[in-house]
Amino acid sequence: MTATVSFTIDSPLGPRPATVAYERKGAGEPLLLLHGIGHHFQAWHPVSDVLAADHDVIAVDLPGFGASAPLPPGVPYDLATVAPALGALCAALDVERPHVAGNSLAGLLALEMGRGGLVRSVTALSPAGFWSQAERRYAFTALRAMRVGARTLPLPALERLSRSGPGRAALTGTIYARPAHRSPGAVVAETLALRDATGFEETLAAGASVRFMDDVPGIPVTIAWGSRDRLLLPRQGVRAKYAVPGARLVRLPGCGHVPMNDDPALVARVILDTARAAAPGAARS
Repeated sequence: MTATVSFTIDSPLGPRPATVAYERKGAGEPLLLLHGIGHHFQAWHPVSDVLAADHDVIAVDLPGFGASAPLPPGVPYDLATVAPALGALCAALDVERPHVAGNSLAGLLALEMGRGGLVRSVTALSPAGFWSQAERRYAFTALRAMRVGARTLPLPALERLSRSGPGRAALTGTIYARPAHRSPGAVVAETLALRDATGFEETLAAGASVRFMDDVPGIPVTIAWGSRDRLLLPRQGVRAKYAVPGARLVRLPGCGHVPMNDDPALVARVILDTARAAAPGAARS
């Protein structure tokens, strides 16, 4: 069941209101789940029930995406604003230093939250920010093409395409290695989420100059990359390991850019292992 919460964020324009949609389930140590650009929290549905067996799972629509309101006019969609805003969200939900898992854009946000001391462990799945300029341009071009397709395709045509494996591949093959495994309803919903994402352009613009160069010391960090990621190429994981030398670098065989759908069991295990490593006395690799 989707709920909303309103809170105040710090911004270059001063304190501003924000309202975010989220889904919460399970019990245990809190685990924040963050989706990639143009997506929504339902991207985590393939793994959220498994994670909820051990954790208080909070899957969030980022500001300007899914059912969440956009940020107020003039407030930037950059790391310096959005990462602390997620900390304010946690405070509004009475959650202190959750574990966090993020994919793509949100993998970068998760690392920034870790660097800022806002979380107790980080799992970053194909995180943004470890690209070369050529790789960034390629990824942004692919994302804009997906956005154009989502905005121009009539709903009846979208629904018709979603009902076949080849159609789902045409719609989502950029982000999934196994798009035929995604349900027709999920494909329609996430294409509409991409179409309607009010924060898409500003988030993309804010990411144009982003490179994550800082370590994330003192907490367990896992950086995981799908071997069939067609959007952010797997070699970027090696750069991520150099930037965050204490991180565990994990390969996700057969997975694409959004691996939760391609291999839910593996992704859930990676997240749970990272969270367990934060327990007192746990061995750190």
